[in-house]
Amino acid sequence: MQTKNSDPFAFGVLVLDPRGEVTCATGFARDEAVRQRVLERYHHEDRRRGMLAIDGDPKLIASFRSSEDATLFFIQDATSKSTLFDFVTNVDFAHLVFDYFLNNPYESVVVVDDQARVRYIPPVHERFFGIEHGEAVGKKVTDVIENTNLHEVVRTGKAEIGKLQEMGGVTRVVARIPLTDNGKTVGALGRVMFKGPETVLELSKEVVKLRSEVEFYRSELTGLKRRTFGLDKMVGNSDAIRQLKADISKVAPLSVPVLIIGESGTGKELAAHAIHSLSRRSENPMVFVNAAALPASLVESELFGYEAGAFTGAEKKGRKGKFELADQSSLFFDEVGDMPAEVQVKLLRVLQDGIFERVGGDRPRHSDFRLISATNRNFQEMIANAEFRLDLYYRISGVTIRMPSLRERPEDIPELVQSFLVAFAERHRTSVKGVDARVYAYLKELPWPGNVRQLLHEVEKAAIFCDGPEITLDNFRLMSHEVPERPAAPPAEFAPKAPAPASGRIQDAIEEMEKTMIREAMVRHKGNKKKVAEELGISRAYLYKKLSGEEPEPA
Repeated sequence: MQTKNSDPFAFGVLVLDPRGEVTCATGFARDEAVRQRVLERYHHEDRRRGMLAIDGDPKLIASFRSSEDATLFFIQDATSKSTLFDFVTNVDFAHLVFDYFLNNPYESVVVVDDQARVRYIPPVHERFFGIEHGEAVGKKVTDVIENTNLHEVVRTGKAEIGKLQEMGGVTRVVARIPLTDNGKTVGALGRVMFKGPETVLELSKEVVKLRSEVEFYRSELTGLKRRTFGLDKMVGNSDAIRQLKADISKVAPLSVPVLIIGESGTGKELAAHAIHSLSRRSENPMVFVNAAALPASLVESELFGYEAGAFTGAEKKGRKGKFELADQSSLFFDEVGDMPAEVQVKLLRVLQDGIFERVGGDRPRHSDFRLISATNRNFQEMIANAEFRLDLYYRISGVTIRMPSLRERPEDIPELVQSFLVAFAERHRTSVKGVDARVYAYLKELPWPGNVRQLLHEVEKAAIFCDGPEITLDNFRLMSHEVPERPAAPPAEFAPKAPAPASGRIQDAIEEMEKTMIREAMVRHKGNKKKVAEELGISRAYLYKKLSGEEPEPA
């Protein structure tokens, strides 16, 4: 059978008259078995042109076109072209795809043979070069296309991608690709990649821009990962910290709003991260809002977002606001107690049902977010002074969590110091400093008005200026001198009292005198224990024991 030759380019032509009778059969089509298979497949078609994939031995691809006068078939052996056969088999409109690539000015190709002679040039190129249809076929490509290098590609077998070529006074970016069969170059094709180098420049700028954005978001993601902490980052084992962790564990899985209160530096943001990381929304990053920094003029666009063209300077595509970004996640309002009154009013509705509208939009939007707020302000005083709305307070304080001050958990100081030193060493790639045991006793005596944040700064400064392997008491005293006391009103139990009748024992009289002197000093110095200890000439450890009612250990 003729079809079973090894020629991968075997083909034939078959022509039918209007009655379906064979009027011409050449080459591949002269085989009766081939004609029968093609015609059986064709009779199932209801289209006038297209391509057919005919399975069997051998596999065939038949391109056909019908008119009132005749039907023409171009038949090719597809045994060695499984990809082409699969394409024609699965795409009924394969002929339209080929038409597109052969006729589109920026997709069509010029084909040359192994002698660099033009075998095919699309009509659009013929018009561009001002030549008649079919006139270029058989000519040297260098005689048809100016500044071409297809002949060199045929000679070397090496592709040329993204080269500039001037044709007819116009510069184009082209690709020249060799065509090989069994390791031998049998021809080459050339195609226009871009209209001109300016297009490549624009594409390059866009790629640079996208790369920059990717780097930005990658760094943002890294920052978020660094800032996302769980309960394991809440250092300490005091009763206050254990209770705090237990409260967070109970509250986190719920969707109720949480208000975190506490002095500055106690770790309110850390608690917010822990609540989010233990919630069902932890897969999405928590969204941050610094309520104190929200200007009234921009609060709506920042929180609710805006539509395209909503105002001068708005982004063309519009922008999502914080509420929209926090959908299915947590929204952390830091410093919520410092929120301006006009901003408080605008939050009430969205905090109630999650409904809002973008600036410049008229379509209600919904965001399912979990609100976490934090403040170091006294809400009772603010509400009494009309500085904070009572209804807004109820919206944000579904559950209130109080952060303990460092003064309430001095036993956690050694563990905190160690964690700070380890982090400092990792960040600066240095060895971890040791700590003189006397340092901990000294740090426990300080009032720490800045709480854990202040302790962190003091430890890092001591580590920086410590020349030896161990941080000593002098490293703290030299850098900080003395941490300022936190002014406080004297407790009621230390107000001056009338002396009690003496019992007659000298020791009791001394004890009574000490108490009286301590009470009077506490009143004079408004509860400043450091100054009281200095005035009375006693250590603060002794003072604390007297204030707590404990007897000091004998010297």
